[in-house]
Amino acid sequence: MSHQETFAINQARWDEVVAIHVASPFYRVKEFLAGEEILLPIEASEIGDLRGKSLIHLQCHFGLDTLALAWRGAQVTGLDFSKNAIAAARDIATQAGIAANFVEGNLYDAPALINERFDRAYVTWGAINWLPDIKGWARVAAAMLKPGGELYLLEGHPFAFTLDQPDRELGSAAVGVLQPAYDYFQTAPLVFDADTTYSGEDTKLKNTRTHEFVHGIGAILTALMEAGLTLTYFKEHDSLAWAMWPKMIEGPDRMYRLPAGETNLPLSFSLKVRKA
Repeated sequence: MSHQETFAINQARWDEVVAIHVASPFYRVKEFLAGEEILLPIEASEIGDLRGKSLIHLQCHFGLDTLALAWRGAQVTGLDFSKNAIAAARDIATQAGIAANFVEGNLYDAPALINERFDRAYVTWGAINWLPDIKGWARVAAAMLKPGGELYLLEGHPFAFTLDQPDRELGSAAVGVLQPAYDYFQTAPLVFDADTTYSGEDTKLKNTRTHEFVHGIGAILTALMEAGLTLTYFKEHDSLAWAMWPKMIEGPDRMYRLPAGETNLPLSFSLKVRKA
């Protein structure tokens, strides 16, 4: 299957879920508009001082994190391939009274779509798993940075993406053992079919199919180095921004973890790389 077909399938899905996500308690739009912090604790503690910095948020969805970063002093641009997401981002920016630039377009077209180059690039939570070409992504991230600029990446751990909970249909009370289910070293897309979205609503979707990709830690780091970027920070975490499996439990910090007593696994990772 071609990359164009993959993007068309995924874009139809993302266009459909935007309205659900904007209204969902999972994303906390109302809280954001009321002045509350919506960044999760990992990115909030790691992103650093953004005052006076230009920043591009690649694959920004409907721009909530983008606008939260603007509140921290950044001059922000968000890019997403969903026209509905970009429209929602612009609407929320207007409601919040925040100056922000949002651009509709495919990630791989970013250098041609956006003339500006940035002090920071920001990519978090369920972004690169939608991309078929990790080396192409790294080249785009590098191209969008000024000399001395920095990319911050925070993602679900690719090891965790290889596991599944076989009895997931039993719901949140399920206690089944996690088992290997997907290849870590993978080139073809993983094809999933789900008629609801991850934010927890029961709304039935028309566009049920998605294509996702597992990019291993080695593949990600190699792609970034080959793109001319230097690793300055790397950390693995035992928590995640969403419930990857039914057994996961949400903590008071809004992060999801495996139940107490379970084997402690890497669920997410973060890194920073700098352009020479």
